[in-house]
Amino acid sequence: MTRRYTSILAILSMLVLLGCERLNQDSSLNRILPLGASRVQGERPYFESYRYELWQLLVNDEWDFDFIGTLEDDANYPRHNGKRFDRDHEGRGGWTSTEIRYGLPYWVESEGAPDIVLFSSPGGNDILRGEDYPSILENIVAIIDLLRANNPNVTILMEQMAPGTVEFMEDEDLTDVFTQIRADVADIASNMTTANSKIIAIDMYTGFDDSMLADEVHYNEKGAEFIANRYYGELKELLVR
Repeated sequence: MTRRYTSILAILSMLVLLGCERLNQDSSLNRILPLGASRVQGERPYFESYRYELWQLLVNDEWDFDFIGTLEDDANYPRHNGKRFDRDHEGRGGWTSTEIRYGLPYWVESEGAPDIVLFSSPGGNDILRGEDYPSILENIVAIIDLLRANNPNVTILMEQMAPGTVEFMEDEDLTDVFTQIRADVADIASNMTTANSKIIAIDMYTGFDDSMLADEVHYNEKGAEFIANRYYGELKELLVR
């Protein structure tokens, strides 16, 4: 067999394997949507997303899952247990809750409805921009409603967000509004949970400190591991086999 035909066969085999891998992901029992802004997106090597660390935890315990989203992380990630990192997500750096709210219907239409949503730092960028606070809560509720419209049984893990650095949080007004939104996220989760669709507030701030940040607000590897472990502590009780 000539070298040319050998190369063609190798390429075809690779395409078949990739196709099978994609098919397996699309039929996964647990479709997980990482949703949010830059803390979801990440920007290696400057700062980390929690997604890679969480993916490793899920792979280690052999869960049947698929991260979904219209975006694909193009940073360099090592294989783990012989598997390629699932790079799909819906983390858009700098986006506010308003932008996420109005983008979400198109993303879900493109990718299909998730079973589980990891809703990162809801309202974080709004707060940093000084957006109207009641509008932030309105958007969070609307995002939950939109997700339920596509899957009435969706489970949403919603962060009570990790803080920025101590120096960054010195502004008393900023600290007050971060404290307030953590309380409001817990209230929304409690009030909107139904028998078919759980909304779970996850404490990402207790125990989080400056050593976990690459800059004022974004995770380094230690911070990404902290967030991933908090998510996994909830996910392992929710995922199906």
